[in-house]
Amino acid sequence: MRIETVRHKQWLLHRELKEDVYMIAPPRSTSIQPGQVCKLKRVLYGLKQAIIEWFAKLSFFLLSTGYTQSMNDHSLFIDSSEGSCISLLAYVDDILLKGNDKKKIDIIKQALNKIFKIKDLRDLRYFLGLKVERSKKWIMVNQRKYALELLTDAGLLACKPALIPIDHAKLSSTGSVPFTY
Repeated sequence: MRIETVRHKQWLLHRELKEDVYMIAPPRSTSIQPGQVCKLKRVLYGLKQAIIEWFAKLSFFLLSTGYTQSMNDHSLFIDSSEGSCISLLAYVDDILLKGNDKKKIDIIKQALNKIFKIKDLRDLRYFLGLKVERSKKWIMVNQRKYALELLTDAGLLACKPALIPIDHAKLSSTGSVPFTY
């Protein structure tokens, strides 16, 4: 079974907007008067319209090539024809491909590349903060990198581990103040 990842490149940056979107002028803009705003002609990365447009185009493409969209998770598309099963999971600009037919995986990657100019990341190593390692006998998934990033952001990287994540207070059934947190 193959599990691979691809990422689309720059498609979001070239889409035209279907609705009016305005933004505050960037600093040091010389042609904008105080109080004026800029009307965007094209999608900027990070706009909610960008991902909606991207997903609409991706969905249309996959449905037209024979994939069916899962009713439980709309970002999951499945092609189970000709004795093979290929699953495609899309999350923002990452796509995870899993299947038992390497040739069909290569075909869909080539088709995606023609339309979206994807970057093929090959075998799955990282996806949504999960690190994936594999051998012939096992697949291991962990979030060590993500956990370390959270601890670093919270300033707790050098903290001491504890079995119970509460304040170590002395508790007694008689004569003590009720414990609150």
